[in-house]
Amino acid sequence: MMNIMHPALRRLDLNLLPVFDAIYRHRSVRLAADELAMSTSALSHALSRLRMTLNDPLFFREGHRMSPSVYAAQLAPSIASALSFLNQELTPQPEFDAASSTESLQIGITDFTALCIFPALMHKLQAAAPGLRFELRYLPHSPALTELLAGEVDLALGFSTPEESRHPELEEIGWFEDEYVVICNARRTRLTLEDYLVARHLVVTPWNEKQGVLDVRLEQLGYTRHIAIKTPSMLSAPFIVAESDLLMAIPRYAAEKLVAAAELRIFALPFSIPRFEVKIYSHKRSGQRGATRWLQEALQMLVQNSIKASTAAGGSRREGRVI
Repeated sequence: MMNIMHPALRRLDLNLLPVFDAIYRHRSVRLAADELAMSTSALSHALSRLRMTLNDPLFFREGHRMSPSVYAAQLAPSIASALSFLNQELTPQPEFDAASSTESLQIGITDFTALCIFPALMHKLQAAAPGLRFELRYLPHSPALTELLAGEVDLALGFSTPEESRHPELEEIGWFEDEYVVICNARRTRLTLEDYLVARHLVVTPWNEKQGVLDVRLEQLGYTRHIAIKTPSMLSAPFIVAESDLLMAIPRYAAEKLVAAAELRIFALPFSIPRFEVKIYSHKRSGQRGATRWLQEALQMLVQNSIKASTAAGGSRREGRVI
């Protein structure tokens, strides 16, 4: 036999509970009706239905007052508590106000997204949303599917890969694209395809992947390269490159940031490859939060106003020069 959940509630019109609560507090049908914006006859009818459902008189008229029965007195605290809790929990969520919010957002990142985005983002938010807090978590993989589905992160800023398949519960926003360039030590004066292929390379593999998109593309062209070192972190990479003969292919915007930290040159990648793409991933559930939506819009605006302009201006100015 099928179990019926909440059998007592199924036979009770829950709209009658505020009627009970109001009569109990006011000890008056008239005052209870005024509070609930009901006519006294409608409230009396509701009380009759409640008496019938609970099989108890609930209230007795004593002079001008409605006195509770023993059963009503037992029910009253629980009904008042339940109504208070439901009223609090079911109150519509207020519109997100960035200026006053103290919410905490969990963001899945890589070295690249942290380096390229968060300095500018925190500069912007120190005035627009000074109380908003972030917990940055390194992505164990992209697009952090497991973490987003489990609600462990609100947003993930990750790379798009050609073999990536869309999950029906995830929302993805194309955030920005960039071209690959090559950084090297300041002593190099040219970079042809032949130079690139005979050189040794440093490759950043944030998820310890076996093969990157550049190596897939080189195989398609019939080439291979000599990878001398793989590292999951971009933090040490520019300093290793600056002190060695290693080459490192990297999105231009990151390269423009890194040349300020080490003596490097930037060269165009000497073969064609699709542009580097970063997406904002969110779960359709968490993505509906006001704070999450606001941050997505702030990130997109940041890209429009900062990254694209900087990349366009910096590309022709710094190509092949020591910075």
